[in-house]
Amino acid sequence: MNGDRYSEERVRELLMGALDGELTQEARAELERLLASEPLLQEEWKRLSRVKEVTESMKLRKPPEETWDGYWNSVYSRLERSIAWILVSIAAIVLISYGGWHGVQDLLADAELPWYIKGSVLAGIVGLAMLLVSVVRHRIFVSRSDPYKDIQR
Repeated sequence: MNGDRYSEERVRELLMGALDGELTQEARAELERLLASEPLLQEEWKRLSRVKEVTESMKLRKPPEETWDGYWNSVYSRLERSIAWILVSIAAIVLISYGGWHGVQDLLADAELPWYIKGSVLAGIVGLAMLLVSVVRHRIFVSRSDPYKDIQR
């Protein structure tokens, strides 16, 4: 290509603009002059034109109805399971926290104990409940999908 007059960026801009049908008449004339004077550019233009032609004529095959049925069943199942796990996790956290609260209620009923100690004990109970539920849930999910569970050492 004529490196003095045309940068690679400008040539690409002209080629892509022509492929997309967005060139002005002046730019189209500029591209045609370049194509007439550069054999390598002509080859690239032919390749790009062929790619555009092939991609425009491609059609996606529609999957069979059974595929869509399976897809939607899978989406619904995952959504249901996700909501169920959230509800179970919340219930477990609340129940464990409630049990822990009653377990240390005597400690907290002490009027001489500062409020921040009481709050810390409560935060610790809630945090432990959340951690317990999270670890149990994670172990259940990992045990189902662990690719190494059947491997013996």
